[in-house]
Amino acid sequence: MKAMILAAGLGSRMQPITNKIPKPLIDVGGISLIERSINQLLAFGVNEFVINVSYLGDQIKEALQSMDRISKIIFIDEPFPYGTGGALVNARDFLGSDPFILSTADIIFDLSFRQLPPNVETVHLVAVKNPEHNQGGDFSIKENFVLIKDEMNDFTYSGVSVINPNILDAHLSREYPFDLWNTVLKPLIAKSMITAHFDDSLWIDVGTVDRLKLARRVLKDEN
Repeated sequence: MKAMILAAGLGSRMQPITNKIPKPLIDVGGISLIERSINQLLAFGVNEFVINVSYLGDQIKEALQSMDRISKIIFIDEPFPYGTGGALVNARDFLGSDPFILSTADIIFDLSFRQLPPNVETVHLVAVKNPEHNQGGDFSIKENFVLIKDEMNDFTYSGVSVINPNILDAHLSREYPFDLWNTVLKPLIAKSMITAHFDDSLWIDVGTVDRLKLARRVLKDEN
């Protein structure tokens, strides 16, 4: 199976740490965020990776090209961050025709990839408990289908999903940047075309300095 990892963000909320190092290469528990994600995907059986890079992208390329366990890795350069949706559309030619796993490079997780469906017609999301920074949630689940309530929602999108690349074809002419959630996923959710399941495993969105400190504390306590 193939996976795409989103790694082109500026990491603005992580400054000054990200002034000299891209967020995916930040060390947590003795290994960078993106290497941790790759190792978990490798253990699941993923053997091909597509990774978009932009800000300080050469550092990411250099770090990952030394990982000899990866059989194939394709780096896609973005002259500026294309957004989560733009990144996938820009990578469309490299994603093939089969569903692939999408993950972001700034999360710590022990999610069970074995719960992911191998084939999806559109998208399947992995849901997690609403963290403190997103108490209102992103969506709810009813009979396996994703819906968005007007007020409080039950779950947060983990950043991990299975995507059928065919859904990207309707957006090939759209100008960059644009995001995946609002531009691509929400219209499909409105038509009850996206499924999801809840995973109660460890998950931390390492999007700020405070959450980075939390991740380091949690992993230190586990070890």
